[in-house]
Amino acid sequence: MKLYLISQTENDNWDTYGKAVVCAIDETQARNMNPGTGKPMIKKDWNNRERMWCSSPKQVVVEYLGETQKEREPGVILCASNTSITRSELLGM
Repeated sequence: MKLYLISQTENDNWDTYGKAVVCAIDETQARNMNPGTGKPMIKKDWNNRERMWCSSPKQVVVEYLGETQKEREPGVILCASNTSITRSELLGM
């Protein structure tokens, strides 16, 4: 199985996904993987107005990282969301 870094910069709103490391058979499977669930995204997922990812597979940047040492199922290994808050926000100021 192959490892990929998938990322997007189109949707950087609060509580959205920015990047994920995924395990996939190929680049196409990685590009279409939902970074939150690890499942394939279908047309209605891409068109969701309240989406937590980008609007199209064309907006996903895929970078090959290497091969896994052990056989794994396709899915998300690690994801990063846009949830940074400032110290002032944390303290309610």
